[in-house]
Amino acid sequence: MTSSVVKPTIAARMNRLPIGRTHRLATVAVGLGLFFDLYEVFLAGVLSSVLVEEFHLSKAETPILLASAFIGMFLGALILGRLGDRLGRRRAFLLNLGIYSLFSFVGAFSPGPAMLVVTRFLAGIGIGAEPPLADTYLSDLLPARRRGAYIAWAYTFGFLGVPAAGFLARGLVPLEPLGIAGWRWMFVFGAVGAVIVLFLRSSLPESPRWLESVGRTAEAEKVAERFENEARATGAELAKPVADEPATPAGDQRIGVLFRPPYARRTWMMTVFHLLQTFGYYGFGTLVPLVLAAKGYPIVQSLLFSALTFLGYPIGSLISLPLVERFERKYLVTVAVLAMGAFGLAFGYSGSAVLVLMFGFLYTVVSNVFSNAFHIYQAEIFPTALRSTASSGTYALSRLSTAAMPFILVPVLHAAGAGAMFIIVATAMVLVSLVVGLFGPRTTGRALETVNAR
Repeated sequence: MTSSVVKPTIAARMNRLPIGRTHRLATVAVGLGLFFDLYEVFLAGVLSSVLVEEFHLSKAETPILLASAFIGMFLGALILGRLGDRLGRRRAFLLNLGIYSLFSFVGAFSPGPAMLVVTRFLAGIGIGAEPPLADTYLSDLLPARRRGAYIAWAYTFGFLGVPAAGFLARGLVPLEPLGIAGWRWMFVFGAVGAVIVLFLRSSLPESPRWLESVGRTAEAEKVAERFENEARATGAELAKPVADEPATPAGDQRIGVLFRPPYARRTWMMTVFHLLQTFGYYGFGTLVPLVLAAKGYPIVQSLLFSALTFLGYPIGSLISLPLVERFERKYLVTVAVLAMGAFGLAFGYSGSAVLVLMFGFLYTVVSNVFSNAFHIYQAEIFPTALRSTASSGTYALSRLSTAAMPFILVPVLHAAGAGAMFIIVATAMVLVSLVVGLFGPRTTGRALETVNAR
């Protein structure tokens, strides 16, 4: 009489692990990459008023400069995000940082606005897929019960890039270190930092879930064994893998899968979500210096106000840490986005410096509770074989709508004021809340394979 032993799945082996050294290293390496993504995203807004004066940009030219990096990010998210499923998460990670670093450095030496627009577009291609690749990689790697908290930690590191952009601009813009304009050094900082992160990431393992999904089972088992041995070396006793936990299904990587049940509803939900959420998230961060200038604050003061307001980003990210595991993430997204709409209206209609700073700070705090929750969420609701493609493809639309946003919001700001601009933002936030609340699945604490069972 023979007995068959059911081999535990890669998912079951990874989900029962304690958080170890490689989990933490991956979280830090991903977080530092996100630092430079968010630094780059907010750099345009922080420097917008400076570059308008530097290159004597007209009102028609300013939105083109603001939009250039985001158009590149749109293409980068589509192309490099797809490569994350075709070539692997790790290779796509290294490629995107290499492209970004090169063109950010070249952009620092732009003699005029035309070259700056081109280099920011190309740097945007490099950095465009960073957040969805980060979401995908960490979702693949982390155990279900700690997935939300550690992705939120990565974004907490990342969001330090936002006040860094603000305070560096405040400190460097008035100066000319080595005879080079301060704003140019800000591009050099991004390029050098990205190279450091690239080398740090080169030591990370490939996603075992992805390896299993493309049939590279032996490699997937070696990676899982690496994590298990690391845990045992610390004295941890590993629980038996859950016997009935499903395996990562063999990868059907055709994009058409995303437009069939059960994923079609999720794909369309995230499409609408990303087209609209940028009006609240990036609409504030990239345009706040212009809003402050429209309210009558001089450039140096508006840069200081922006930097102080941007402190809310890492603080909001820290606040999200206990929330993303304690509350169902779809509901956390819906409540936070409504709070953004309310604080945005208050900021737009504020007439004193105290109120501007207070509501601006509250806006950035709550926007990062929203941001961390949705970044965790968007990678959880798609299958492993298409997780990077789906997350990046829908997220790419947010880059595109951010590129279009200055052409919509800046004219409203100039014609009708900050209050009218934030009415548009608040309307978009209400629609975002509705679409996620009505159509999003629950994910908190659930195995990825269970969330995506067909």
